[in-house]
Amino acid sequence: MKKRSLRGEILKYVYERYGTLPEYPWDGSPDAAVLRHDVGGKWYGLLMNVPKSKFGFSDDEPVDVLNLKCDPVMSGSMRLNGGIFPAYHMNKQHWISVLLDGTADTELIKMLIDTSFDLTAKKVKNKKSSRAEE
Repeated sequence: MKKRSLRGEILKYVYERYGTLPEYPWDGSPDAAVLRHDVGGKWYGLLMNVPKSKFGFSDDEPVDVLNLKCDPVMSGSMRLNGGIFPAYHMNKQHWISVLLDGTADTELIKMLIDTSFDLTAKKVKNKKSSRAEE
């Protein structure tokens, strides 16, 4: 039995919360969508459809997955939750993959999206005047 995908719910959430519309930059992967910041254009999420076997499952049934940036200290404990894995196709220390098949709690996914958005936001550097240091 195929589980439902939270893809639509996630896309609605990022649009309502951040005004993000997904970008589909790869002709060869029409389901792959990038979620970016309006300012600076940095990615905070990547939606993909990949075989479940990429996450250690025995079957190759495709599943929607959301890659999100995550603090390395937090990522280990997040992976103890069902449906959260080291990132597929990205830096496994700083990114996680979340299955969008209902395995992971929707509220937890939203919290992880917010965390990823914050971690990838353009940082405003605090510039100190060189005179103030003299």
